Amino acid sequence: MRSPRLAALELKRFGRGKLPRAALVALLLLPLLYGALYLWSFWDPYGRLDKIPVALVNNDKGTTAAGKRVAAGDEITGKLLDSKVFDWHEVSSAEAGKGVEDGTYYLSLTMPSDFSKRIASSSGGSPETGALQVRTNDANNYIVGQISRTVFSEVRTAASTNASRTFYDRIFINFSDLHNATEKAAKGADDLKGGIGKAKKGSEDLADGLKDAKDGSDRLAGGIVRLNKGASDLETGSRQMADGTQQLADKVNGVAADVRPFLKDNGKSIGDTARLVSDTAQTVQDNLDLLVKAAPTAATSARTASDDLADVYRTSCVDEPDPDAALCTPLKRAKTTAADVADVAADVNVLVTNQNGDLKKLSAQLTTLQRQADDLATRAPRLDEGLESAVKKVNALNTGAHKVAKGAGDLHTGLVTARTGATDLDSGVGSLKKGATNLDGGLIRLGDGSATLAEGLNDGVGKIPDYDKKDRDARTEVMADPVRLASQSLHAAPNYGTGFAPYFIPLSLWVGAMVAYMLIQPLNRRALAAGASAWRIAFAGWLPVAAIGLLQVGALMAVLHWALGLEMARAAGTVGFLALVTCCFAAIVQWLNARFGAAGRILVLAVLMLQLTSAGGTYPVQTSPGFFNAIHPYLPMSYIVDGLRRLITGGGLGPVWQGSAVLLAFTVGALALTALAARRKQVWTLDRLHPELSL
Repeated sequence: MRSPRLAALELKRFGRGKLPRAALVALLLLPLLYGALYLWSFWDPYGRLDKIPVALVNNDKGTTAAGKRVAAGDEITGKLLDSKVFDWHEVSSAEAGKGVEDGTYYLSLTMPSDFSKRIASSSGGSPETGALQVRTNDANNYIVGQISRTVFSEVRTAASTNASRTFYDRIFINFSDLHNATEKAAKGADDLKGGIGKAKKGSEDLADGLKDAKDGSDRLAGGIVRLNKGASDLETGSRQMADGTQQLADKVNGVAADVRPFLKDNGKSIGDTARLVSDTAQTVQDNLDLLVKAAPTAATSARTASDDLADVYRTSCVDEPDPDAALCTPLKRAKTTAADVADVAADVNVLVTNQNGDLKKLSAQLTTLQRQADDLATRAPRLDEGLESAVKKVNALNTGAHKVAKGAGDLHTGLVTARTGATDLDSGVGSLKKGATNLDGGLIRLGDGSATLAEGLNDGVGKIPDYDKKDRDARTEVMADPVRLASQSLHAAPNYGTGFAPYFIPLSLWVGAMVAYMLIQPLNRRALAAGASAWRIAFAGWLPVAAIGLLQVGALMAVLHWALGLEMARAAGTVGFLALVTCCFAAIVQWLNARFGAAGRILVLAVLMLQLTSAGGTYPVQTSPGFFNAIHPYLPMSYIVDGLRRLITGGGLGPVWQGSAVLLAFTVGALALTALAARRKQVWTLDRLHPELSL
């Protein structure tokens, strides 16, 4: 009897009675318990997180920053409630703590009272870190804690980004303020450069004017010295002349009766004395003219120089908002000295002006005295002839001589003061000239420095960014979140169930094959007893379970696709690959049962567990201990999981072809081993008649 007929006879047994038929139906639907039902239980858990009760505590009191109200806690609370990530419950801190402890809430999220204050500090001088407080309880559910870490990491990132935006926005505003301030400074430096240029021109004019003033003060001082000497000589001579005329008058008046003989005898002496008086009067009159001419010119020059220096000081130091102390201190001393010199020159001029009437009178008196002296000198030889007239003239000469002596004394006293003032004026103008020269040199250096400053500030204005609101917002966005995850998933699984289907589908098919061989004999007893071929016996035991496995594949995939919504990138390829999988599993389970009997059923479970732990169906196998990495390449489910992932979610078919080759090899190998076991079963032994263990 051929193997297909033997297989049909084996299956026909399940048509005898209701219980066998029910057992066959249960056998067909068994993979649904492991595949469809289990996948259904967590098909899309992340899509139902809004059913998980979570406590939300907002203790944030808010704060005020830069004149604006900041309530970060309220803002985050509103966004979380709108997000529907969890089933949020706004409660107090005490209620949240109690709820997490007793399982009312799986976890809690708390925003502390100073949350806004700490976030707002990022734009101030003492930034602090704001902390979102998450409390979990793994005694309630460990996975929820893991999920919350991912969710709250996104919440933290969003809050941090928002706080960073405020911080960086303040930085960019400060850049704009700095740009504006530097621009004003550059304009001020340009104005300073222009003002220093004008000051330099003024200092040059001042230096030139003071040079002229120095020359004038030198001439004035020399003239006054000469005038003083002449006035001293005039005072001495006029005193002598007055004494002489007084003696003459006394004698003339005292001895008028006896004068005539005296005049006759002393005519020549009188003439010589009168000639001396005339010459002296001429000298004094010449020096008076020189003083009157020089004094106003010196006073005017000194005053002009003082005014020019005062203008320079006011422009560079008084009107300037940021004066240079190193320049203004000596400039102020120079201004004060120039004013003192101008006052001295003015005093000399006032002296000359105030005494101008007396000087004019003195000049007229000197002219009269000179004329009288000349007349007396002319008529002296004949004075005795006109005694009476001579006595009158002598008395008049005596009176004029005393006036001249008094005026010469006053003039000498005034010129002594003028000489001191002229000397001070000359010294002061000299100091001013030196200071003006230093000022001019300093202004040259200051002008060069201000030009460099203006150039540097103007260059700096161009280098300091000035962002408008649009640019500021764009840059703040980038700086607050400079690195974004450009996530791209190749052949993404739409949900959790699709991702785990490659793991649980082969699990369900293995269980289906395992249970099938609990109902169906791995080796047909009739064929064994009839001495059929070992290969025929092996195929006869394998074909019924393989056929049931194909029906299991159809039922399972139909439910997964149309009931749960499993979408497959290659549906036909998936079904064909699973057909090979179930045939392979049937062959392996058949051999374990055929070779080891009752113990083989335990080995089937053991092989299943080894495959589940080493296939990398949940976490990558590289994360497992070394033992599982070692057995991973030698078990069929490792290749089945990889192949199904490419068939269901997409990708290259290399792992599919490799897995198909491995499954085919396992199938052929297992059938060969089963045939060998069948050959051995055809020989009866005591162990077969009385097995040590039976299930």
